[in-house]
Amino acid sequence: MRIIISGGGTGGHIFPAISIANAIKARQPEAEILFVGAEGRMEMTRVPEAGYDIKGLPVRGLIRPLWSPKNIGVMIDFFRSKWLVKKIIKDFKPQAAVGVGGYASAPTLNAAADMGIPCLIQEQNSYAGVTNKSLAKRAKKICVAYDGMERFFPADRIIKTGNPVRQSLLSNNMTKAQAREAMGLRTDLPTILVIGGSLGARTINNAIADGLNRFDERKVQVIWQTGKYYAEECERKAKESGTQMVHPQAFISDMAAAYKAADIVISRAGASSISELCLLGKASILVPSPNVAEDHQTKNAKALSDRGAAVLVPDAMAERTLVEEAIALVSDAATTTKLEVEVSKLALPDSADIIAEEVMKLIKN
Repeated sequence: MRIIISGGGTGGHIFPAISIANAIKARQPEAEILFVGAEGRMEMTRVPEAGYDIKGLPVRGLIRPLWSPKNIGVMIDFFRSKWLVKKIIKDFKPQAAVGVGGYASAPTLNAAADMGIPCLIQEQNSYAGVTNKSLAKRAKKICVAYDGMERFFPADRIIKTGNPVRQSLLSNNMTKAQAREAMGLRTDLPTILVIGGSLGARTINNAIADGLNRFDERKVQVIWQTGKYYAEECERKAKESGTQMVHPQAFISDMAAAYKAADIVISRAGASSISELCLLGKASILVPSPNVAEDHQTKNAKALSDRGAAVLVPDAMAERTLVEEAIALVSDAATTTKLEVEVSKLALPDSADIIAEEVMKLIKN
């Protein structure tokens, strides 16, 4: 059994892709899985670290506005990538192709469909991305995480599966106190986890940096993932402030412990982050990134906040209000508990296993 999985660009695409691959291997240990990604992007290191082979394509994302002359070069790279991936497909001979969104999945799944290989796409967001919308007519199955996705995709091919998350997050058996000790924190203080993605989130980082002294005044400790781009600046500001409560770090290696240690989470509203919050039952404040296609993070966040399952703070307001909102929420046990209950209702467990089963069906049929 041979399967190609394509997509990437961010952890939000890569982690689900690896989870799907792991679920397939759990069912069929002899299965051969080849990833196809974009040269120079995160997947080219993360996928081999997970134990899978990957081929890179010289593919790039479309530049906005879409009528920009620069997109001529983007389209040339697309057709070049499609030609290259056809050679990869001829050599590997996959029986199915899976696309998780991101630059590389467009040429890969288009080429696979051209060559008669059944395709499945997985859309993580509540507002479908350009790549997946373009692939939908050629896909046999479309796995989604939200209701109402028939406005983007053929209804008869949609399966609501949820988004796969990192298995390590779900298998952590630490108590909250043990997790805090593992993170070097006090066990008796309210704790906030701040995550802006592996690269960081400028607005969130600015808000936390401006409110460092407030956390000390209120005795609220903060695990602050700054992202690698902002790490040096954030660490300098924390040191200059003399804070004893806020602990900046570029990257958190043990996210399972960090989630477990936290009473509430401040996060961007990427699909993978939201799926993790739902499955772990974490109260959260979501600050959607304004720098994403079709403002899909705001739509993701509203899918929770409209149901009383999260607090939404617009990016434009975050630097003024985020710290006070966070301190108020972490100090309010009743509201925090209500958010935990409501967000847990939105969890869709076993997503990777369900998607893996659909991939198996494509091959058998």
